[in-house]
Amino acid sequence: MKLWGGRFARPTASEVQAFSASLPFDRRLYREDILGSAAHCRMLARQGIIAWEEAGSLLGGLRDVLRELDAGELPLDVALEDIHMAVESRLHEKLGSVAGRLHTARSRNDQVALDLRLFVRSLLASTVGGIANLQSALLDLAGRHPDVVLPGYTHLQRAQPVLLAHHLLAYVEMLGRDVERCQDAYRRVDRMPLGSGALAGLPYPLDRESIALELGFSAVTRNSMDAVSDRDFVADYLAMASVAMMHLSRLAEEIVLWTTAEFGYLELDDAFATGSSIMPQKKNPDVAELVRGKTGRVYGHLIGILTVLKGLPLTYNKDLQEDKEGLFDAADTLLGSLRLFAPMLLTARVRAARMRQTAGESFSLATDLADYLVRQGMPFRDAHGVVGRLVAYCLDHGKDFDALSLDEFQQFSPLFDESVREVTVDSAVAARDVVGGTAPARVAEELRRARTIVADSLTWAAATAATLPDERLLGLPT
Repeated sequence: MKLWGGRFARPTASEVQAFSASLPFDRRLYREDILGSAAHCRMLARQGIIAWEEAGSLLGGLRDVLRELDAGELPLDVALEDIHMAVESRLHEKLGSVAGRLHTARSRNDQVALDLRLFVRSLLASTVGGIANLQSALLDLAGRHPDVVLPGYTHLQRAQPVLLAHHLLAYVEMLGRDVERCQDAYRRVDRMPLGSGALAGLPYPLDRESIALELGFSAVTRNSMDAVSDRDFVADYLAMASVAMMHLSRLAEEIVLWTTAEFGYLELDDAFATGSSIMPQKKNPDVAELVRGKTGRVYGHLIGILTVLKGLPLTYNKDLQEDKEGLFDAADTLLGSLRLFAPMLLTARVRAARMRQTAGESFSLATDLADYLVRQGMPFRDAHGVVGRLVAYCLDHGKDFDALSLDEFQQFSPLFDESVREVTVDSAVAARDVVGGTAPARVAEELRRARTIVADSLTWAAATAATLPDERLLGLPT
């Protein structure tokens, strides 16, 4: 008999049971479910709603069930529908009728809301840690190659020379915004919903704040109807994950490009590449390609939860069962991608000579020549036109700027003199000496700043993880 089956005369059809069961995937929440139940049990005893002797039995039973689930020793019957019913059913087997006391002053609606909030809180701490570790890898790679110059691109055409470290710092900045999104999402998920009941609250003298304190929440939810139906925090995580995966996909795309013979800027370690079943020479950047491809599935999970939520009347509806599989898969995809990216970058070989060679090709110093003429007194728009015609001349004659004589330069403007030879890749990089620019001193400053910010993110992740509940809740208060 199902724990809710008292009003039913016939059992659930097997097809309905299989279709509606969430146990195959929400079993992943068993730890959150048991720890949330433990905090609830302790509060019931403190408030005199159940006896301390009963609480002791329940907490002992929950400890045993947690050990069984940790060890994979507890078979879970899909007929039990979800992890909440599975845990309670096992308690009944162990303790008898006293197990029924645990669900006093609680509904599955506020129970699942609690479990999922606990899970997402932990997930956000892990995600910040994973992002910060990737940022650290990027900073390490940048620090190892402080003087390497490569072409910056617009429209995937060579544009202006930049430091490799400056290029890598762009991704550190992107990922820093992802950390901020995680921390912002954490502030919203950090509300304890237990005590909301099915939708209207509960007619017991509950101490919701004490449960929040034991579970590490900063506050309780303020409206019972919203508390049991809110899944904004799932959408928050999926939105953050989608943007983070977009950033990883952009980095993946550059790795794919940079490892081609056409670019030749990077060589991946053999451990992070694969070969071909037919072409012996191939070395394929499969990790980067897979991350790029998996981005789409994370986007799909975001659209999925938004579609589930868009037409739901208050309060709980079975549609909300669709909140978990996409969340779990997106989290696994993002965290797995982050774990692979850091060692892939740290073991890659930077081809500095090839980068420098191409940094000065394709007329990448054209803007600097225009700026040179501006410093000589010419208006910029006029200088732009002069250098444009100079580029056309070079194309017609198969030359680059460094192959031109001074006479050739002066055919286009008498303001050119021998000092034009001082316009080089290195001078072009050094000239961008503004906050956020690619000049070596500015990049070194930003590396120092970024290291401090990343260290703060790692500290936040560790401190947040330390506030999450653990097995100490399964003991009676002293």
